[in-house]
Amino acid sequence: MLWEAWLTLSVVAGCFAMMAFTRTSPDIIMSAGLTVLLLSGVLLPEEALAGFANQGMLTVAVLYIVVSGLTETGAVGWIVQHILGQPRNTRQAQVRLMAPAAVLSAFLNNTPVVAVFVPAVKVWARRNKLSLSKLLIPLSYASIVGGTCTLIGTSTNLVVNGLLIDQVGLPGLGMFDLAWIGVPITASVLLFMLLFSGSLLPDRKEPLIHSDGMREYTAEMMVEEGSPLEGCCIEKAGLRSLPGLFLAEIERDDTILPAVEPRERLEANDRLIFVGAIESVVDLHRIRGLVPATDQVMKLEGARKDRSFFEAVLSDTCPLVGKSVCEGRFRTHYHAVIIALARNGERLRGKIGDMVLRAGDTLLLEARPDFINQQGRSRDFLLVSEVGGFHPPNHKGAPLALAIIIGMVALAASGLLSMLEAALVAAGLMIVSGCTSGRVARQAPDWQVLVVIATSFGVGAAMQKSGAAGLLADSIISLAGGNPWATLVLVFIATALLTAIATNNVAAVLAFPIALSAAHHMNVDVMPFAITIMVAASASFATPIGYQTNLMVYNAGGYRFADFVRIGLPLTLLVGLVSVSLVPLIWEF
Repeated sequence: MLWEAWLTLSVVAGCFAMMAFTRTSPDIIMSAGLTVLLLSGVLLPEEALAGFANQGMLTVAVLYIVVSGLTETGAVGWIVQHILGQPRNTRQAQVRLMAPAAVLSAFLNNTPVVAVFVPAVKVWARRNKLSLSKLLIPLSYASIVGGTCTLIGTSTNLVVNGLLIDQVGLPGLGMFDLAWIGVPITASVLLFMLLFSGSLLPDRKEPLIHSDGMREYTAEMMVEEGSPLEGCCIEKAGLRSLPGLFLAEIERDDTILPAVEPRERLEANDRLIFVGAIESVVDLHRIRGLVPATDQVMKLEGARKDRSFFEAVLSDTCPLVGKSVCEGRFRTHYHAVIIALARNGERLRGKIGDMVLRAGDTLLLEARPDFINQQGRSRDFLLVSEVGGFHPPNHKGAPLALAIIIGMVALAASGLLSMLEAALVAAGLMIVSGCTSGRVARQAPDWQVLVVIATSFGVGAAMQKSGAAGLLADSIISLAGGNPWATLVLVFIATALLTAIATNNVAAVLAFPIALSAAHHMNVDVMPFAITIMVAASASFATPIGYQTNLMVYNAGGYRFADFVRIGLPLTLLVGLVSVSLVPLIWEF
């Protein structure tokens, strides 16, 4: 049995070393480690593959589909648009950013929350002349600690809860059981960031967007009747200082308003002419209340959420060259609609429908996903390419998507359904209601993350079965002098260190059998150790590689590795102090 324990420990050490010092993806590393344990006989096939049927892992997978309903309808983007506002200074901006990020991350996986916030914060920071480097690390940290407040806030909570159910036989945690420790930790982290981020975070300005050498598109949008933009001034609507985009004029009742003032109030059916970079033009379609000015978009087959954006360059053999967009009946010919047009750096004026097409014009098109297959080799176009997976959100579905999320949380919190059952119901409703499509739902799960979680369960089982966990537990207990509280401190430190060099889920799954063995040896309840592992695995502040949200803001904020160490290390110590002080008082040994 001893050789099996040492082999398991060697495999685990090798996996962590590869994750720390190579660029090999974690799913490949963990799969290779699990394969070694399977082929060596340490694990039976059913033991190695049990993680793929674990309740926690399956819940994480289903929640990806649920969250896709929010992103597809633009619900999270709409929330961001309305809650950030116009701060007077950096500290107020951090409050406006961190508080909603923490709240949202308590009920949504923090990765998509940060993914939605980052581009919005870039625009927001530029618009309000704020340093992006003062905002993105606080955003990441707030989303991390917000996830510790509920069972579904982070995948780590679900994974450890799944272990408690499968390996310990406990009924599992309720939706808000973690709030007893998560709320104090979140409050501590947010307060720390407000007090010390000014001195500990760098002040780096984001480079300005220059239009030199870029295609300058002309796009035409309209203010929808009854939309939240109706009656808003240009500045408040967020249309004044869009990055890489300029509001050239407004057409209202056959009257042209050039040089639009920031205080100009928008009216229903206003036609807004924008000029700018393609990414910013695409972002216009994500703003609730703005719709393409052309009614041709509504005449395309299928719902807008099922379409994509494409760039196409007109050839000199295209039969529509020399004709206006309306005259040439572009939609009828190609089953696509021109929503923006660029021409050799010229600043085009007037309605897109009245513009006469020329060879070499670059068109931004809205069409069904199969457009590139149908027209990719057409002689009418020199080039056809999809625009980075962008597609118009279904804004009308946003209230329903939010209602489904609220219903899911209520069902799980009330105990009427388990978390997995509530998530399955919510995912089904998202698809049936049209908030997300079957195609998007199939693509929504992050399979790399899921494979890492599932294989980690197998490696964790090997540590338990081989006696490796017992050996490590004995070492920790001996080092702690048999004191449960001291052992809890060491479990936190060990998990936090593992999280700093690997993924949080791997760290949690591998730390759990060690903590379980330690609890059994000391004849105490395992729950304080399980809760501490949940917190420690999420308390990954000291390195950019320890947590996915840290990596997401790393380049976007222009950070260096040392920036995370400088502010993240004392923050980890603070979270550790709060955790080991409060957890035993809430969940007794």
